[in-house]
Amino acid sequence: MSLRVTLICSVLPGQFVSLKPFLAENLPNVRSFDGCMGVAVYFNEETNDLLLEEEWLSQAQHGTYLKAITDNGIMGKLVSFLVGPPDVRYFSKTMI
Repeated sequence: MSLRVTLICSVLPGQFVSLKPFLAENLPNVRSFDGCMGVAVYFNEETNDLLLEEEWLSQAQHGTYLKAITDNGIMGKLVSFLVGPPDVRYFSKTMI
């Protein structure tokens, strides 16, 4: 069963224009990382909130990905566009 991962980010005022090309360049790397099944991007222009909605095979694989982008500096570059680090949350599908 897959896992839904959300990253909620508060973008610095005026930085979304610069963030878009960064995301366009780096999202293919996320999508091709072992265990990633997809990524969708949503932006609220009124609040400057960015939502990255990802689907992963496991939390462990997502953790490996987070370590890799922390080690190679990509996470630091992402955070430079933001008020602070992303709020990362994990969700499992629940059948009700």
